Amino acid sequence: MALRNAVLAALLDGEASGYDLAKDFDASVANFWMATPQQLYRELDRMESDGLIEARLVRQERRPDKRLFSLTEAGRVALHEFTTELPRPTAIRDELMVKVHAVDEGDPDAVRAAVLERLAWARAKLARYDRLRARLLDGRTEQEFLAGAERIGPYLTLMRGRAFERENITWAEQALLLLDRRSGVPRRDTAR
Repeated sequence: MALRNAVLAALLDGEASGYDLAKDFDASVANFWMATPQQLYRELDRMESDGLIEARLVRQERRPDKRLFSLTEAGRVALHEFTTELPRPTAIRDELMVKVHAVDEGDPDAVRAAVLERLAWARAKLARYDRLRARLLDGRTEQEFLAGAERIGPYLTLMRGRAFERENITWAEQALLLLDRRSGVPRRDTAR
């Protein structure tokens, strides 16, 4: 999947600046697509040149002018066409998994520290996703939200992100227990 498809999908929520898109990527789209702000800005320029989005300049006092991007009809058509393509299976490429795989010949303490870091990262992301879910629901039950929401795609991807981070937490906690058992050193640093 190209970054442009993720940007097109993010612009379904309406007009946004590059800064807003970068923030939104970190808060919502990051559970399925990562991009640095530099990659995002380069892609926005290409997409504008290709006619998939258009920008309007907003003058600001005491701050630099900003550009607000929105989908064009060609962008909507491109996004529609993208949704009709069969997706390829996702291949996991995770450096931590290579380290864990080699733990028996490597440095178990370093691998354990890396797993602990992943655990902390997953817990923080899950907490962020839970806050986003609470904002989306805005006091409604999930059923009430889904029955009345204009768009459910962001909620569905949020559900996937939450499930992914919960599984990361479960795996990391189990991996730490097994590593500790192998080393014979009981640890207490995996507590929630």
